[in-house]
Amino acid sequence: MSIKTERLANLLVKEISSILMTEIKDEDIKFVTITDCEITNDLSYAKVYFTVLDMTRKADTIKALNHAKSFIRGQLSKRVEMRHTPELTFIFDESI
Repeated sequence: MSIKTERLANLLVKEISSILMTEIKDEDIKFVTITDCEITNDLSYAKVYFTVLDMTRKADTIKALNHAKSFIRGQLSKRVEMRHTPELTFIFDESI
């Protein structure tokens, strides 16, 4: 990963976390922690890794995040200056 995409990935982690805390009203997403982000070299796709405090709500959280994906992407396009906001894919982070 280049320095540019790495910096952008870190910025996306910060901004998505902020959007989830302040903008989202869905209770299933309130206790989500964004852990990492991987962006493709052409900046068109981003894998966003997350964890949840309550493991029993993992399936509900994945469903809620995928439902809110377009809203989050729209908020990102307003906050982060890019020509093209990447398509988001939310993946549960198994590494923790």
